[in-house]
Amino acid sequence: MSTPQIPIGSGFGAASTAQDVIQGIDLTGKNAVVTGGYSGIGLETVRVLRAAGARVFVPARDMDKARNALRDMPDVVVDAMDLLDPVSIERFAERVLASVGALHILINNAGVMAPPLARDSRGYESQFSANHLGHFQLTCRLWPALVLAGGARVISLSSYGHRRGGIDFRDPNFEQRPYDPWIAYGQSKTANSLFAVALDAIGQCDGVRAFAVHPGGIVTDLIRHMSPEQIEASQIIDKDGGLIIDPENNKKTIPQGAATSVWCATNPMLDGKGGVYCADCDIAGSLPSDESDELHGVRPRATDAVAAGRLWALSECLTGANIA
Repeated sequence: MSTPQIPIGSGFGAASTAQDVIQGIDLTGKNAVVTGGYSGIGLETVRVLRAAGARVFVPARDMDKARNALRDMPDVVVDAMDLLDPVSIERFAERVLASVGALHILINNAGVMAPPLARDSRGYESQFSANHLGHFQLTCRLWPALVLAGGARVISLSSYGHRRGGIDFRDPNFEQRPYDPWIAYGQSKTANSLFAVALDAIGQCDGVRAFAVHPGGIVTDLIRHMSPEQIEASQIIDKDGGLIIDPENNKKTIPQGAATSVWCATNPMLDGKGGVYCADCDIAGSLPSDESDELHGVRPRATDAVAAGRLWALSECLTGANIA
């Protein structure tokens, strides 16, 4: 049964932190995988899940950077994986499946934003590949452990950036159309949301529920491809170089940015729910059109069930992965 795209009054909000939303929740005996869990909001997500008792696995493209970032959390399992490399995804998933019976939480957090045109070894555009296809393959491969959990949750990090573009099913990898890094980013973030819609429809009969998350605007390594002019235009840094924090207007700290992911992954208010886009620690409201300029809410392109089904079929074709 689908969940309405309507806020439920969670009791939390835009200024809530990951630590706030996990208070009173015990994850002892639970297993979690957090991609991108060694920097930015991913690192904060790992910290609070671990502190609540979870055993956390962090796949890492840069093993040295990951080990250094997680040096104060020696029980976190760091293992090699590159979202642009399907072989490394396969091997990471095999090692996780060999290490756990059940996987209770999968947070597909890692991503890249607006880089110059690059392609993986298959020729797929890098943002679509890393942000969506890599996580699609990882989730499919970890599926047996998610089913065994009997109530697993899969969190897909989308973004307000889904406003920039939908899925071009004729040319998702920019082989014919001119490459625009922000259109490509928007496509990948729409894909992240649609993935949650399709996965939840497939998985709920096995007790697996999926959620898409807009974390908010947070200054992390994700902005490394932005020009100084773009950073200035985004109004995330003041004239003295300081961060502008205004959570009600989408400008958050890292602990605030990690909050919605953690809320979706752990809060009992979401039991029996799924397939929705969440922001500010609640289910987001649905906007009337894709052309809306509203700061809050989700556009129809990112929650459309027909588009979600088409994307699922395309992703199976492009990756060769599926849920058996």
